[in-house]
Amino acid sequence: MHQSPAGGPVKSRITAIALSTGVMAALLAAAPYAQAAPAASVVKADLATLSTTLEQQLGARSAGSYVDAKSGRLVVNVTDSAAAQTVTAAGGVAKTVARSGADLQKVTSALNRSAKIGGTAWAVDPASNQVLISLDESVKGAKLAKVKAVAAKFGDAARIERVAGKFTPLIAGGQAIYSGGSRCSLGFNVRSSSGTQYFLTAGHCTNIGSTWTNGSTTLGTRAGTSFPGNDYGIVQYTNSTIAKEGSVYLYGGGYQDITSATTPAVGQSVRRSGSTTGVRSGTVTALNQTVTYSGSGTVSGLIRTNACAEPGDSGGSLYWGTTAYGLTSGGSGNCTVGGTTFFQPVTEALSVYGVSVY
Repeated sequence: MHQSPAGGPVKSRITAIALSTGVMAALLAAAPYAQAAPAASVVKADLATLSTTLEQQLGARSAGSYVDAKSGRLVVNVTDSAAAQTVTAAGGVAKTVARSGADLQKVTSALNRSAKIGGTAWAVDPASNQVLISLDESVKGAKLAKVKAVAAKFGDAARIERVAGKFTPLIAGGQAIYSGGSRCSLGFNVRSSSGTQYFLTAGHCTNIGSTWTNGSTTLGTRAGTSFPGNDYGIVQYTNSTIAKEGSVYLYGGGYQDITSATTPAVGQSVRRSGSTTGVRSGTVTALNQTVTYSGSGTVSGLIRTNACAEPGDSGGSLYWGTTAYGLTSGGSGNCTVGGTTFFQPVTEALSVYGVSVY
């Protein structure tokens, strides 16, 4: 889905903008407006932290967690009373379920071994205590039969759904960052402990080329890339004249300062903003998502959302308030009829490259 850069000048005050389920920082803003994070974002961030903490404490005794839409509380699936007591003591809501995390892992492991077919995706759906298998419109005939055969072995522990369109990496379109005749979007500006400055974007973008520009000026050189398997890449700035702000551009709504990074909880509200489709909102519907893009390979460990995105949004930032969550990877559908969008968790890229948001 590579697309040649569109004609016309790139606005001088914006070096690159996040293109995917999140809009990225405008690099050339002299004094970006830092929009105050909504009060709700503090609560959401606390729930994400609680989810991560309980997952580490409970291990296989938990079968996932999610934020309940009505109560706003974190619900944690458990299979024994001791785990339930741990959840309650920590401030969560314990829900006893029939299938443990280990039971659901057997389903995803079988799918990983036998069903990595272009157009397929799967992850644990904690609300239903099942593995949700998503098939795009390209999965037919023998491919469909193969996926159904694997799912059938696990009875109601697995559920199949159809989604509109095709699962593809989102790339090309919109003003942002350019290399090899294609366009993507900058995700987040980051820096090392020594102060060296970089930006993160999608790995399927950094695979395209080494030198990255804003359409007229060189920004930097690729320092790392990982796709498929993961979907992140990093570019080191070589241009010292550009102001590299740690914020997200909001398309007419100022700028959102980014000060931290974490992984959201299922059910949590998120935002993305891209140069193709502007600022969009949605909800996290799954974590640790596996998707096999048609002709592009399999990526695992993704964040799945119902925030729409379109070609030209790739590499951009997923966030809520001042917290960074992910980099736009790909998906299906569009912002007219809605769709499914996957994001590479930004915390993994930060850890691998030894950098931080600011």
